[in-house]
Amino acid sequence: MLSRLSLASLIFLCMSTGRLQAQTDQPQDFNFIFMTDIHLEPGRRAPEGFRQAIDTANKLNADFVLTGGDLVADALGASHGRADSLYLLYRDGLKAFTMPVYNTIGNHELWGIYRSSGADTTHPDYGYGMYRRYFGDTYYSFDHKGWHFIILNSITDAGDRYLGYIDSTQLEWIKHDLEQIEVGTPVILCTHIPLISAYNQLSKGSTAPNDSSMVVSNSRDVLLMLYRHNLKLVLQGHHHIIEALSFQNKVTFLTGGAVSAYWWGGPREGMEEGFMLIKLRNGEVDWEYVDFGWEAGGH
Repeated sequence: MLSRLSLASLIFLCMSTGRLQAQTDQPQDFNFIFMTDIHLEPGRRAPEGFRQAIDTANKLNADFVLTGGDLVADALGASHGRADSLYLLYRDGLKAFTMPVYNTIGNHELWGIYRSSGADTTHPDYGYGMYRRYFGDTYYSFDHKGWHFIILNSITDAGDRYLGYIDSTQLEWIKHDLEQIEVGTPVILCTHIPLISAYNQLSKGSTAPNDSSMVVSNSRDVLLMLYRHNLKLVLQGHHHIIEALSFQNKVTFLTGGAVSAYWWGGPREGMEEGFMLIKLRNGEVDWEYVDFGWEAGGH
């Protein structure tokens, strides 16, 4: 498992004063599952692999599943019929869960923004439309046992490409959402494209820059809204790796591997197909990566 990195940050110096007023409800202990980058498709035995992940999850003591985006293999450059069939495959697959599922939108859920799709930009399913038709709002929040969960849409359609960005409308919504909770309430944020990541620096060199397809370019705008709040965990996807960055022992940025690993083609840089079991105890966060035993190839 990855070791934790202690990194100084002015943002999180402010965060260290998070509990500014008493909570009305103490957070309870529970587990939940974080499944990201499923990339479901009819080929590569992906439905079989996803079902194996679901069966494994159902045996764990978890209250719900939170997905991290890239639920389907690819709608970006697909025809409408192909994209819709992938959404149907994923929606029907969810029926095997014995617990609630909360979804997060990923870049591969945007239908038709690649020119190769031939999509009509006025079609109601274009861009975010197909996701909304199947799963509703692309960003939202909910409360569970004294914890507040915020699910973000970190994908911006930039015309034949996507960018990691939180638009002004969503930023205003985050501000309003946070005004509805006590400052001391523990908060968990979920985003497909990471807010913070050192993956490029690890793989390319310590001075390698990130770009806006790899991380959310205005993540600081999001984090500054949370500096007075008790942010405990940011769950991230997109990179198909396990990465844990801890700041001031107050907040952990956890990139959750991938259910599909190397897009159902085997391990990704040694990481097997799997998902995160998140354990919340006494207001603190612990986690483990669950390898559900699926192997690429075979019949």
